[in-house]
Amino acid sequence: MAPCTAPISGRPTRAATSTSSLARAASPSRRSTETMKVGLFDHVEHGGRPLATLFDERLTFAKAADAAGIYCLHVAEHHATPLNMVPVPGVYLGAVARATRRMRLGPLVYLLPLYSPLRLIEEICMLDHLSYGRLEVGVGRGISPFELKYHRIEHDESRDIFIDAFACIGAGLVADRLSYSSKRFSYDDVPIALRPLQQPHPAFWYGSSNTIGSTWAGERGLHFVTLGPMPTAKANIDAFKEALAKRGSAAQPKAEFRGGAAIGVQRHIFLADTEEEARRFAKPAMDAHLANLNWLRDMHGVTGLVSRLNVPRGADYEACVADRTVIAGTPDQVCAEIERQVDELGINYLLAYLFLGTMSLNEALRSLALFATEVMPRLASL
Repeated sequence: MAPCTAPISGRPTRAATSTSSLARAASPSRRSTETMKVGLFDHVEHGGRPLATLFDERLTFAKAADAAGIYCLHVAEHHATPLNMVPVPGVYLGAVARATRRMRLGPLVYLLPLYSPLRLIEEICMLDHLSYGRLEVGVGRGISPFELKYHRIEHDESRDIFIDAFACIGAGLVADRLSYSSKRFSYDDVPIALRPLQQPHPAFWYGSSNTIGSTWAGERGLHFVTLGPMPTAKANIDAFKEALAKRGSAAQPKAEFRGGAAIGVQRHIFLADTEEEARRFAKPAMDAHLANLNWLRDMHGVTGLVSRLNVPRGADYEACVADRTVIAGTPDQVCAEIERQVDELGINYLLAYLFLGTMSLNEALRSLALFATEVMPRLASL
């Protein structure tokens, strides 16, 4: 499969020259034999930069991650909040696809209640070809009731809409003509002119912060990622595993993951040569990130919708370190904590959040370089 080598327009940066050392840390043989995979997660927060600068920096970071041997870049979708500057993730992922060679990529997640299933089928097919078959499709209902409300979607109805849309999209991705009828969607013998490159279609992923969603994902054999403090993450992973075991296997098994299904946890990770240096940029970055996470809730004040944002999270950097959703320090410290969490949670996939909040591009690239050269090789044997 020939990779695209289209250049990124814009000014060259010092950061762009740092990928050679990262590439040496990710030989093709290592990529093919690792059982413990590492991906990246990104909200693409505002960060106080002009948007053009923000996007240029993220593309530079994506190129470095690709050279480092990162398995996949997963991008969130949010609306009307500084937490996310890529509310149309397909456009952003199209740019990332043309800037990278090997790293897989995808939304985590497409908010299905906000989409026409037919239009999203076409977008998935386009992105799969733009990336030369590297697309991974995360799907979900949307965690923020405020964002759904802006689009005239009631939170109480969003789960049923999501399940209906997911069924319709799944049918359309494997059909030459789409016929589908439900309470919300009706397609009568619609020609599907685009086909995905991966057959039968790119794999579906699901991210969940609760056991209900985790069980649903396991019952359908999707690839799975969760988050939150250790007790919450453990409960979600156990619920997913139990449901998957009853099903028997993943719907689209991946040989690179032990057992065929990706089972992961998302963690905010900050690395530096010393613990003090890691804390220096991690604390303001994490506090800004938490402010962005809470921005819509704080703007709306106490309403009935607030109670639905029930994702457990620390109130500040120190609380997140204590609940182990933040891992910060030297490579040895970070690696030791990741190893403990892998053992306690029973995961085969780590979703590292390395570039967030107020972090500069150079801080993120340095953290990535340390992670790729001093942590990832040690995780390969887990």
